[in-house]
Amino acid sequence: MEKAIILATQAGAAGEVPVGAVIVGPEGNCIAEGENRRERDRDPTAHAEIVALRAASQVIQSWRLHECSLYVTLEPCPMCAGAIIQARVGLLIYGANDPKTGAVRTVLNLPDSPCSFHKLPVIAGVKELACRQQLQTWFAHRRQQQKGQHPNP
Repeated sequence: MEKAIILATQAGAAGEVPVGAVIVGPEGNCIAEGENRRERDRDPTAHAEIVALRAASQVIQSWRLHECSLYVTLEPCPMCAGAIIQARVGLLIYGANDPKTGAVRTVLNLPDSPCSFHKLPVIAGVKELACRQQLQTWFAHRRQQQKGQHPNP
């Protein structure tokens, strides 16, 4: 999770919502990573988890990631939860709950729903305080910046 937090910091510094993801392979080593890239890539699907899933699939040359673990700083949204299920990820570990769009435990529970054919083991709350504070600080700073901006006459 430490590496995912570092990636989230990099994303935040680049103007992205600070979310980072790391995929650990069957031998216990990091095989892929991702950070939010929606603004930089102008791609609505460029969430940290999707970036990491794509990279991991290329590394192991398979879309099936059943022997991999995904660490992410924020509870996945519906799109990412669906992609994680589709990839058959072996274990999902996340930091902070997402009370607005969390689709793993908080708002929805896609992994345990009847529409999920893959039973995804989930560990929530890993380094939760650090992950939550990182997001809260970034959004507070962003709001402060926006307050200081005035429309051009």
